[in-house]
This record gives sequence, structure tokens and C-alpha cells, in this order.
Amino acid sequence: MKNKTSKLYKSERRNAYMFVALPILGYLVFILAPTIYSVYGSFTSWNGLGQMDFIGLQNYVFLLTDESFHKALYNTVFMMLGIPLGLILALLLALGLNRAIFGTQVFRVLYYVPVISSIAAISILWQWAYNGDYGLVNQFLAIFGIDGPSWLMNKHTVKPALILMTVWKGLGYSMLLYLAALQSVPKTYYEAAKLDGANGFQMFKNITLPMVKPVTFFIVVTSIIGGAQIFTEINVMTPTGGPEYSSATVVFYIWQKAFGNFEMGYGSAMAVVLGIGIFLVTYIQFKVNEKSSYELD
Repeated sequence: MKNKTSKLYKSERRNAYMFVALPILGYLVFILAPTIYSVYGSFTSWNGLGQMDFIGLQNYVFLLTDESFHKALYNTVFMMLGIPLGLILALLLALGLNRAIFGTQVFRVLYYVPVISSIAAISILWQWAYNGDYGLVNQFLAIFGIDGPSWLMNKHTVKPALILMTVWKGLGYSMLLYLAALQSVPKTYYEAAKLDGANGFQMFKNITLPMVKPVTFFIVVTSIIGGAQIFTEINVMTPTGGPEYSSATVVFYIWQKAFGNFEMGYGSAMAVVLGIGIFLVTYIQFKVNEKSSYELD
């Protein structure tokens, strides 16, 4: 019996190692190895095909004076202004769809459809909607006598237009997370608050918001990470980076330099800086969240 148990244990352990080995191997081959190679490449002058010539910190020094990189970084941060807007709208939608009203399930599906749709297809759709001559947005504004601009061809309107599109794209995802969080809040909390004379706003402030805080933290962290890497929407809707480079993001600029101009070493340097920036921002968010966290009795 002891021998059989030992064989069974060894078999289960071997199977467990096999299950664990595949994701670890994928991480080593497709994430860790390319990351190390990219970091090394950032210290070289390399076109992606020929020899890698070591140049030290020259790529990073050039970043300090590269106006295009600074503009792309500013555009990336500016377009993250849509994150708080998306949070507010998603929470309001979740509050509305959490009520026992006829048709709420249909609206939940409709709001989630953009999330599972192709980013490229949605970008093409919005590019048509923003067209200055026959776009749906300007046709709608014309009903009220407003002459809409050429949204994607104007440096003052291209970033707000992209923000609106990205908020619409991710609204269903954030709404669904908030909805799940709201449905997990015990109803006894609200019943006790009503007995104490609390009104709707007080219950929202002191019960709803604290209870959905973990979801808010998750959405903020993932939205900032995703927003720092926005590329497809920019490449499809404004393939040249917009008027006066007003819509180009950091990842778009990296792609343009690395694969358009074959400056792979410089592109790797920008990728390393972007990765470090994302890590630092995420680390700060976790530290701030730890200080403001609380435990329920």
C-alpha cells in the first residue's frame, strides 16, 4: 500500500509539473527573453536586421531632447483624462442597470458589445463618424444648427474625439465590474442605514462607494496601463499621428521609429522608459491603496 501511494504521489507531482511548465516556458520565451533583449538593444544602434553596435546611453540622452517624444508623452497622459470620465459614467450605468427594471439585461448586453468587438473595426467606424463632411457626429450637430469641425484633422479636437471613443469602447467592461460589485453588497447595510434615517446620497457615499472601492482601484490600474499603451486606435484613425503630431502616443512613436524608420535601438530605449514609467505609477497606486484600505468586521 505504501508503494502504491508513493507511485500515485510521484505521478500527480509529475503531472503538476507538466501543467506548470507550459505557462512558465511561455513566460520565459515570449516575455522575459524579449524584455532582456530589448533592454540590451536600447544601448545599441540597431536597425533590427544588421549588427548591433553598442553606443551606451546615447539613445536615452537623445530622449531628453526629442521634442516628438515629449509631445507623444504629453498626448498619452492627456488622453488618460478619459479614465475618470469613464469611471463616473460606468458607475452611474451600473447603478441604473442594477435596478429591477424591464429590459435591463438587454441594455447590459448592448453596452458590452463594444468591449468584445474588434478595435480596428470600431476605429474605422468612429473614423467615419468623425468625418468633417459626411460624418454622423456632424450630421447630428447640424440638427441644432452647429457646424461641426473636421474632428480628426484639427489639433484642438482630435484628442477629445479620441478620448470620447476610448471611453465608449471601455464603458461596458467597467460597468459590468461595477455591477458585479454592487450586487455583492449586502442589502442589510442599506436596510440598517434606512432605519438610522440615512437618505439616498448618504447611503451612496458611506456604503456604495466604499464597497466598490476595490473595483475602482482595479479599473484605474488597468486603465492607466492600457492607456499608456494605446496604439491601434491612433494608427487606424490618425495614421500620421494627427495634425502637428497632436494625436501620436508613446507606443505609436515607438512603432514609427522602430518599424517605420528602422531605429530599433532607439525604439527599444523608449519602450524601456515606458515600461519603467508604468511600473512606477502602478507601484505608487498600490502603495496609496494600501494606506487607504480598510477591513470589514
